[in-house]
Amino acid sequence: MHTVQYVLLSLFVGTFQGVFAQKYMTRTGVIRFFSEAPLENIEAINRQVLAVYDAGSREMAFRVLIKGFEFEKAAMQDHFNRDYLHSDRFPQATFEGRIVEPENLSAGAGGPQKVKVTGQLTIHGVTKAVTENGTISFENGRVILASEFVIRLSDFNIKVPSDKVRNISNTIKIFVNATLDP
Repeated sequence: MHTVQYVLLSLFVGTFQGVFAQKYMTRTGVIRFFSEAPLENIEAINRQVLAVYDAGSREMAFRVLIKGFEFEKAAMQDHFNRDYLHSDRFPQATFEGRIVEPENLSAGAGGPQKVKVTGQLTIHGVTKAVTENGTISFENGRVILASEFVIRLSDFNIKVPSDKVRNISNTIKIFVNATLDP
């Protein structure tokens, strides 16, 4: 009898959590990248990032259109899309993953909480398993996600010609910020 009650209670709690689990979304997240190389620094920003977060499952997804990155110089933007990221063939980059640490997040914590996220990052048609650190905040009914991490271009089959190695670093700093609404 206790087993049946336990199973029913478990189903009820699971259903109850599912009903009240909140999903959040934005289409105006921001991804910025920075390349520091001996001859010049390269920076670009994209303010049209789609981000979704499911508070119940702790899953998240990001999608960014590669052509949406804006550079200081038009020539850099052209080379980025045509010669390096081949944005006609690989029009978007994505991340799908979930928060794995800490086990308990508090919507009432008041300020950023450190999190560890694991998932699949796809850039230039190459998908890699990644684990990165970031923060999550709950403010005024919104969720704010942020992360800063480094990728290697060679890990995503992005080739830098030998005559451009002093212009473009193989390691790129990525900055992610997204404020999501219910």
